[in-house]
Amino acid sequence: MNNHKSAKLSLTTKLAYGIGEVGLVMPVSIAIFFLLYFLTEVAGLSPTLAGTVLLIGTGWDAVSDPLIGWLSDRTRTRWGRRFPWMIGGGIPLILCCTLQWWVPPFASQRGLFAYYCLLSILVYASYTAVVLPFTALAAELATDYDERTAMMGFKSGFNTVGSILGLVVAQAVFMAVAAPQQQYLTIGILTSAGVLIGIAVCVWGTQQRYWQQQKKIVVAQPALTQSLWTDLLSVLTNQPFRWLLGLYLGAWIGTQVAAAMLPYFISSWMQLAEQAFTQMAIAIQGAAVVSLPVWMGVTRATSKRTTFFLGAPLTLLALLGLITVQPGQVVRMYVLAAISGVGLATFYLVPFAMLPDVIDIDAVQTGQRREGLFFSCLVFCQKLGSAIALFTIGYLLDRANFVTSDGTPHVEQTASALWTIRLLISVLPALLIAISLYFAYRYPLRRTVTTFPDNT
Repeated sequence: MNNHKSAKLSLTTKLAYGIGEVGLVMPVSIAIFFLLYFLTEVAGLSPTLAGTVLLIGTGWDAVSDPLIGWLSDRTRTRWGRRFPWMIGGGIPLILCCTLQWWVPPFASQRGLFAYYCLLSILVYASYTAVVLPFTALAAELATDYDERTAMMGFKSGFNTVGSILGLVVAQAVFMAVAAPQQQYLTIGILTSAGVLIGIAVCVWGTQQRYWQQQKKIVVAQPALTQSLWTDLLSVLTNQPFRWLLGLYLGAWIGTQVAAAMLPYFISSWMQLAEQAFTQMAIAIQGAAVVSLPVWMGVTRATSKRTTFFLGAPLTLLALLGLITVQPGQVVRMYVLAAISGVGLATFYLVPFAMLPDVIDIDAVQTGQRREGLFFSCLVFCQKLGSAIALFTIGYLLDRANFVTSDGTPHVEQTASALWTIRLLISVLPALLIAISLYFAYRYPLRRTVTTFPDNT
């Protein structure tokens, strides 16, 4: 193990990486909150078909994640391991982030379903080609335990800023553009521009630090005869990684289920205007941004696991509280949103701050640096779980006789549909977060020296 202290990360490097995070998270934040709603209420797909679109796209993407992570670890070019993937994947990503929000002139459900399935596969695959190397890059920029926490805190802060910025853009478009189809297409164009700027600034601003760190790291060349399957099995036998995987899956699948249900809860149950979607989401993400420095301080004083134990129950209880909110209780709804956001900040901070420590343990045991493969396995499981959860949401809404609309606000829903919406935004996410707390309890790594092996 290495006790060598590398130069601290410069503010320029942090800002460049953070701007990349903002650009990449903007389309994601819009998709989490609005894609399922867009497919059913604007494009006109049935909830089951809309859920199937997401299942197919993210399911295919989940399968490709380990392959891309594995390949990026083994990439050897004059531009490094990560940057070629970020640039090459960014080109199709920019185009797909726009076309995903376009409603083609197909009259049949079959035609719409085929179009959005194809776009879903393309947008998720190109996003993976960019974001997995981008995320792995963070572990290669910072090597000290506390510096990693600071780096991931910085990343998390910009992640929530990007989420808020995406929602602010959506709010502005909703207010300025009347036609629903034109609203979402405009949002797609603007977020695609954000992706372009984010990738360009990140590559420009982090490459100097990246090459400085590469000179200090002894990276054993992977055995080229070793298969992807063998490497995957090796990663999944890492015990700390398995517990971290359970923590991450429970927390983020629960969060994404609640986010996907938010537009339905706002419009169908609370009977509020479309702008309230983004206002509620901004309240959640704004509270996360404000509380993030506090959680970073808690982490420095205690541990990453303790921080999660303190934060996750806040989100769990706030989500459970949403089932008690009645139409007209808008202030209560926003208070619960803010409480949820305070806890949500630990979801951004903790898992990705833990993962580099897991990767270092693996490097000591195997002699290989496999950042891309570890990050891709984490994202693979998250995407597959989210796809299954979103498909289940669509199916349950159909079974509850949810009434889709053509953009008409406040369509009258059945009692069973309203109860399903309330349960899916509160009880199911809370249960998943409770499961994540159990995995956090079993996570074994503590504050120990976990740094890159090098020549010293």
